[in-house]
Amino acid sequence: MEVFYYMVFGILGVVVAATELSKSNKDRINTSSTFNSFKNNYLFVYSLMMAGDWLQGPYVYYLYSTYGYGKGDIGQLFIAGFGSSMLFGTIVGSLADKQGRKRACVTYCITYILSCITKHSPQYKVLMLGRILGGIATSLLFSAFESWLVAEHNKRGFEQQWLSITFSKAIFLGNGVVAILAGLLGNTLVDALALGPVAPFDAASCFLTIGMFVILFSWTENYGDPSENKDLLTQFRGAAVAIASDEKIALLGAIQSLFEGSMYTFVFLWTPALSPNDEDIPHGFIFATFMLSSMFGSSLASRLMARQAPRVESYMQIVFAVSAASLLLPIVTSFLVAPSKEKGGSISFAGCIQLLGFCAFEACVGLFWPSIMKMRSQYIPEEARSTIMNFFRIPLNIFVCIVLYNVDAFPMTVMFGMCSIFLFVACFLQRRLMAIADKPKTEDWVAMKERDSEAEPLNI
Repeated sequence: MEVFYYMVFGILGVVVAATELSKSNKDRINTSSTFNSFKNNYLFVYSLMMAGDWLQGPYVYYLYSTYGYGKGDIGQLFIAGFGSSMLFGTIVGSLADKQGRKRACVTYCITYILSCITKHSPQYKVLMLGRILGGIATSLLFSAFESWLVAEHNKRGFEQQWLSITFSKAIFLGNGVVAILAGLLGNTLVDALALGPVAPFDAASCFLTIGMFVILFSWTENYGDPSENKDLLTQFRGAAVAIASDEKIALLGAIQSLFEGSMYTFVFLWTPALSPNDEDIPHGFIFATFMLSSMFGSSLASRLMARQAPRVESYMQIVFAVSAASLLLPIVTSFLVAPSKEKGGSISFAGCIQLLGFCAFEACVGLFWPSIMKMRSQYIPEEARSTIMNFFRIPLNIFVCIVLYNVDAFPMTVMFGMCSIFLFVACFLQRRLMAIADKPKTEDWVAMKERDSEAEPLNI
């Protein structure tokens, strides 16, 4: 079965290379040298930030287990991280609009470095503090950097379509190339050099420090709404009014929460799904295969977004439908393929089929990120971009906390079925978004602005 892993990885590698090298002029957008310099600076920083994140991921659970903590204690630590991202992260992330996105990006670096430092202590309270800091950092990573990019891109007068280039390249590099290299580096530090499970966190701190200094000396500050008379509560109310008054923003938030909730649930489920009888599977190699699939998706997204048709709102319906179908495979194989009762051994035939489906899902993830970024840049008002983006993460974090708390309460097929239903719902919501994409904003905004004038909502 080892040949099967190499075959899938090799085919995906060839497909990704062919997709990138075969791009024609139709698939490329002509840009200026000034923009390319700006784009490359952002991609360098973003890659360093993602390296700091990816280095930690594979070793968090392992590190906690080496300190002697069981599944229940570790589960509470993970729940604390997502809960922190939902509560404190939303507040800190929203401050980016008022206090500055560059400051928020630097805060991300400092917060995540402090989180890495806590990993040196085996004390549960210190580790819990580290998870809380990590949750705050995660909210900043997925809001402040994108908010800074969109505002700076527009401030410098670059064409709107050029944003799609930066988005797709950021995902191709940050969620593909960097993820694979970070996995190899982490494996080298822990296994080959025998530096212990804390070594990847120290390496992450180094990358984050380098990125922080690049931000400090090469980025300019930009804001959402720096009005002195707007406190945090007023900012939250304004963002809530913006979501309630514009169906497109509300749909976008629902779509994002449904897809990301399914994606994070998949992260917890793919290992037991492929090894239900403790089969010996190469986790690191499979992870690298998933990242190659994601790279293919982001490369395909850059092609699609470089053209006038199909529109992002149109092809994303297909992406959600395919992702929903791919997560149905564990349910289908449980009915059509007789389950193996033999413990250990290599991956089963059903596992091979599921692995191919999971690769398809990861390709959809690669398509999703740059596409949702492009739609957010179109529909979310600049004045409260970070605030609204963090609002979108609240239902996501609640959902993930519930799944983590009840991960042993439901059969795996039920969990995959739930994710598939969510993705089909996202597909129908995307269809609705496509239908109203070109419609002007309704008059509801004016009425709500008059009723809620003291909240000083956003002028969108």
